[in-house]
Amino acid sequence: MRTVHLAAVLLSLCLTTLSLVAQEADRVRPFVLAETVSAPLDAKLQTVEATLGEAGFSITGEYAPYAGAHILIITDESLRKQASASPMGGYGAAIRVSLTERDGVVQVSYTDPQWMGNVYRMAGDFKALSSRLQAALGREKTFGSEGGRTAENLREYHYMMFMPYFDDQVELASYDSHQAALDAVEAGLAAGKGGVSKISRVDVIGKEESLFNVAVKEGVGADAPVMQIIDQAEMRHTAHLPYDLLVSGNKVYMLHGKFRIAQSFPDLTMSTFMKISDAPDAIEASLKMAAGGK
Repeated sequence: MRTVHLAAVLLSLCLTTLSLVAQEADRVRPFVLAETVSAPLDAKLQTVEATLGEAGFSITGEYAPYAGAHILIITDESLRKQASASPMGGYGAAIRVSLTERDGVVQVSYTDPQWMGNVYRMAGDFKALSSRLQAALGREKTFGSEGGRTAENLREYHYMMFMPYFDDQVELASYDSHQAALDAVEAGLAAGKGGVSKISRVDVIGKEESLFNVAVKEGVGADAPVMQIIDQAEMRHTAHLPYDLLVSGNKVYMLHGKFRIAQSFPDLTMSTFMKISDAPDAIEASLKMAAGGK
């Protein structure tokens, strides 16, 4: 009888372990650590760029927001087409790849397509894209949220009660046509209005929608000072940057700042969030100027 009881206990433990493993596999996190390497950032950057090109990705822009950090904006035809299938799907028309140097070691990371696709409520599957990125860059582990989130939870993600959701977007400006909106944004970014400049533009295929990745360089919402406060974990969230403008139809939008920051830093404590309490409004004001809003 003791043997039977012991076997039942062991079986129960095995089933519990398998269940926990399955639950963990279903959890998604904002970023993927591709690899860490002891090499100069510039040298590793050249390797990453070449590898991405060989894997069929286009690098549409690059951004070095501060010393020891470099970000690549990448996309491909399939992702640009997939973005057209969902309302405001253009936010997910590009992936951000970051290289961050700390104590002589470079962290190569990228935004997890599964997190991105669900938090932006995009249609379709991101398994193929994830597999391609893994084959090209690697996939040591995911990070950015200790407990992770399920896909279902991400589609209704917000930081906490009374905080904005994905669909609580901010309309920055409105024009007579899609082309007029594009022209106004291009002009505003070229002029550096609001201390904002253009990093890249990705046009969604089959829809009047374009994603602009932008650098915010002035004010309390500027990229460098905000990240200096909130990005202090061992694994850096550098691929949180840059911010985005979305031209959809004849209007220009941005994700609410409190949502945009929180979806990259879901474990941010309220005390730390309060240290950048002025940043979301400042970012909105800067992007509105760049978009030509009034």
